[in-house]
Amino acid sequence: MVTGERGRDVDVIGRVHSTESFGTVDGPGTRFVVFCQGCPMRCQYCHNPDTWEFARADGSGPGTSVSVGELLNRYERNRPFYKRGGITVTGGEPMAQPDFVAALFRAAHNAPAGRIHTCLDTSAATFTKEHAKRFSDLLDETDMVLLDIKTSDSKLHETLCGMPAHHALELGDELARRNIPTLVRHVIVPGLTDSEEECANVGRIIGDWDNVVGLDFLPYHTLGKSKYEKLGIAYPLDGVKPMSAARAKELRKVALLARARRRAERQN
Repeated sequence: MVTGERGRDVDVIGRVHSTESFGTVDGPGTRFVVFCQGCPMRCQYCHNPDTWEFARADGSGPGTSVSVGELLNRYERNRPFYKRGGITVTGGEPMAQPDFVAALFRAAHNAPAGRIHTCLDTSAATFTKEHAKRFSDLLDETDMVLLDIKTSDSKLHETLCGMPAHHALELGDELARRNIPTLVRHVIVPGLTDSEEECANVGRIIGDWDNVVGLDFLPYHTLGKSKYEKLGIAYPLDGVKPMSAARAKELRKVALLARARRRAERQN
């Protein structure tokens, strides 16, 4: 049973959609993955629309209220399998619950059986540089970030996601300032984010961040379409075909070349 020295942390309650015991694509190694409930973005290619809605003020609605201690107990049951992994919190949008995730990460770092590596998977939808202090405790306890860059085009970003683009860019700047290892993710959607100009611009953006340790170009797929049907939501990209993995790799090379050129410019 996890108790730890900071009893306050293990008692903190968050709203969680679900957990995954053996995640292999959400950070290094095998990981315990926590999916937070609630996200203000409405990305047209989102494959987790069931995590969008926030719980109501009275605690009713989607998701389940779970304590930090309960989540760590689930982790500890399988700790031997996480030797090279840790805990990843994703969503939904985990930065919509910064105090909860901060408490979970802090408790993970102070776990009685040994420090647990923490990873934040975010689109930064709730982050702004003006309110950076609101997220300071969370970022203090974050070992790695998986940051989504939806598109380099600010106008397209609002169409594609229903929100401005500056949130992710401002968080990227803050992560670079803190030198937190960051893996950037970019979904390649045919006809939307698959032009060479778009991908080169993504490369130039991350060329300003020396803390970026990786770049994933994720081919668009339709595996989440059935969730929209079950929820009675029209699928925004109906008719758009999945992106070729081979083409996504080619576009990643375009981005990496642009990143290298941007880094060279900064050094001159």
